[in-house]
Amino acid sequence: MKKGTNCEYCINYYYDDEYECYACAVNMDEDDVYRYRMDSGRGCPYFRMGDDYTIVKKQI
Repeated sequence: MKKGTNCEYCINYYYDDEYECYACAVNMDEDDVYRYRMDSGRGCPYFRMGDDYTIVKKQI
């Protein structure tokens, strides 16, 4: 996640009914996950701010 942001505000963050937990919709490969975790200062390159309206529209 970008500095000062939170996954809960990302449009890619959703509730997975099958696993009964929240998850990220972005399908990252091993290299992406490694770079994301090692470069904590940059944050998630896939973060997209979602407001309440866009998040609710996605769930309907």
